[in-house]
Amino acid sequence: MKVQRQIWGHIPLLHITPDNDEQSALPTVVFFHGHMSAKEHNLHYAYQLAEKGLRVILPDAHLHGERSEGLDHVQISLRFWEIVLTSIEELAFLHEELHKQNMVVGEIGVGGTSMGGITTMGAMTVYPWIQAAAVMMGAGNYVELAQAQMTQYESRGFQLPISEEEREKMLATLAMFDSVEHQENYQKRPIYFWHGEQDVTVPFEPTYRLFKSLKKQYEEVPEKIVFRREREAGHAVSRAGMLEATEWFVKHLAE
Repeated sequence: MKVQRQIWGHIPLLHITPDNDEQSALPTVVFFHGHMSAKEHNLHYAYQLAEKGLRVILPDAHLHGERSEGLDHVQISLRFWEIVLTSIEELAFLHEELHKQNMVVGEIGVGGTSMGGITTMGAMTVYPWIQAAAVMMGAGNYVELAQAQMTQYESRGFQLPISEEEREKMLATLAMFDSVEHQENYQKRPIYFWHGEQDVTVPFEPTYRLFKSLKKQYEEVPEKIVFRREREAGHAVSRAGMLEATEWFVKHLAE
């Protein structure tokens, strides 16, 4: 396989393809990394997908990897939702570029780990062209999650750098991407969830609750929505979960 470091627009990314297929139209996955991580940390997903004949795009999120601005963990955490919404916006650009360069067969798959899984769920609510998704330790309850994060920061003594009016405006924006509020937008598209029950970073229960609610619209195609839970797992995807997610994309994009 071929791994290339490229910059599309202003976005540094890794572009992974099977050998000699760089110029071919291929089933394609854009896969987003987690908070405080970077594009190369998901190369194991890309390896599995490229081995099966897929193209993979691994972008660096805003303020991460090659886009780092030297901020510390707290500074980046306070800008979490800015990062997520930027990735959702940039996905539209990546999608356009892939089609402009005739790189895609059909439509793209989108996935990610942790913050990348959260990004994926927001993208599913606004982009009907996503063909299949894999959400690894992600969440779609944007408003609930943001409120919990703000409460947590304030309980630690952090003064959030936003006014009450700005807070309400931010929550209203997040509501536009909230999967709980916009479940009808999933339109029975294939989606795979993996989540550890012991996850304290992105809690298991709200995502599982959302999955159970989403399942109702998938009654005619139950095979298109899967939730893999691992009882003893925390905030780290198991090898079995990684392999299942990559097989999910192969099944729903390449077959």
